Amino acid sequence: MTSPHHHSPGGTRPDGRPSPGARLLGPAIARAAARAAAPGGLRFTERQLYYATCRVLSPGSALLRRLPRTPAPPLRLTAFTRALDARGRHTVEGLLPPVPPGTGGVYAVHDGDGKGDGDGEGTSEPDVYAYGLPRLLVCQDPSIARMLLANHVHLEAACPVLTAVDALPLDPRLTAALERAGGATVHVLHDASPSGLALPARIRAALGPVPGVRVSSMGLVPRHVAALRLPSGRGPVPGPVLGTGLPPGLRHAEARWLARGRFAEVAAVPPARLVRTVLRVTRGSRPPRASLRRDLRGLRDTGFLTWPSA
Repeated sequence: MTSPHHHSPGGTRPDGRPSPGARLLGPAIARAAARAAAPGGLRFTERQLYYATCRVLSPGSALLRRLPRTPAPPLRLTAFTRALDARGRHTVEGLLPPVPPGTGGVYAVHDGDGKGDGDGEGTSEPDVYAYGLPRLLVCQDPSIARMLLANHVHLEAACPVLTAVDALPLDPRLTAALERAGGATVHVLHDASPSGLALPARIRAALGPVPGVRVSSMGLVPRHVAALRLPSGRGPVPGPVLGTGLPPGLRHAEARWLARGRFAEVAAVPPARLVRTVLRVTRGSRPPRASLRRDLRGLRDTGFLTWPSA
């Protein structure tokens, strides 16, 4: 998913030396990396670092941060990439390497030494299928799945992680493990985009009539993109989006926002907020507030309702 961004200088000169724009972006990238890693040395993806750099470049006032809106990124993605190349990715502490093409699989709650995979690499674990699975997290973005694993979220939440590309079609052994647990929940973490919002319904359809297994969207949806003031992109106009597998609780204004080609990525959420929200939702410690039930009846099982206050 791509979108045009505001122009910003960056890159290298013909002689290979960093351009003035790239040198100016270097300190912003350094500050963004420090913020993305806080607290406690979190690992983060290149896309998360890009959005963190956007926040450094446009901090805004305290008053403006309270006004719901979906601003465009202040930095062109290609300019950021050129500046990062000029700086050297290896110099950015905490930055995860790209996900290799075709990487995926079920990520077990424990590995051989019980410590998890520090670099986010996961391997298929047959033992996952041998027991009941009370909860499972499916991520639309493989890079976000890798980031959560690198920060040991699967260990703290006792929740295996599966990328969306691996979730469909679902492995029959995985379906059986979910049913065996009784009252299991499949949490789906997705972008605020037509394809992202339709993903929970696709997973629900892939599960079929499995007794006791619930599919719960963790977000994002457009209203929370606005509440969190996340940068949004603009892609090709998809046309009408209502009645295409999107949540029934989606407001008409949100459907119009999507129909204009607008979208926002989970990667735009600050890493610490993302980790906190995923842990809280998968642990099931905060149910939806009663005051929202009527308005958001179609979304009342979704943990992302708590994102703006995370």
